[in-house]
Amino acid sequence: MTLAPVIAVVGPSGVGKDSVMEALEARAPGIQRLRRVITRPEGEEGEDFDRVSADLFEQMVLDGAFALHWSAHGLLYGVPSQIAEQRKNCSAVLVNFSRSVLVQAQEVFGDLVVVSLTASAEVLAQRLAARGRENSAEQARRLGRARAPLPEGLDRVFEIDNSGALDDTVGEILNRLQLESA
Repeated sequence: MTLAPVIAVVGPSGVGKDSVMEALEARAPGIQRLRRVITRPEGEEGEDFDRVSADLFEQMVLDGAFALHWSAHGLLYGVPSQIAEQRKNCSAVLVNFSRSVLVQAQEVFGDLVVVSLTASAEVLAQRLAARGRENSAEQARRLGRARAPLPEGLDRVFEIDNSGALDDTVGEILNRLQLESA
């Protein structure tokens, strides 16, 4: 049985990863989003995720609960092992990854497509300020990392500008995915 590809959605804070993933899932019924496990503290929201304590996360690592896990921004992130089953029942699985684990994700999942979202510095600054999760110093730090390059060695990367309309971004991603599979 062929497993569906994993679509790694990456990009700087404020680029709209969650919005793009939600819109992709709504527009292309065969695409499913994966719920990550994150040690994000109570009161901090974001994507639809499973919140756990750092201690529980470490126990889950020991129990083999993750296909892949990493740390970033002072938090722990995990892709549940159930992704293997999910890949049997859809056309693609969307996962919000950190750029730093993309090569490892490609090794773990094999069929990996990286959708690297970008946006202008002005758009990123507006979006970060609007969501209100970080103070101005943290926003500045995140904006400074916005143009960090992707790691070398990735097989399939689509860079998509998400400065404009969400519908245009989603249309471009779906078009690029379709062209690739043709």
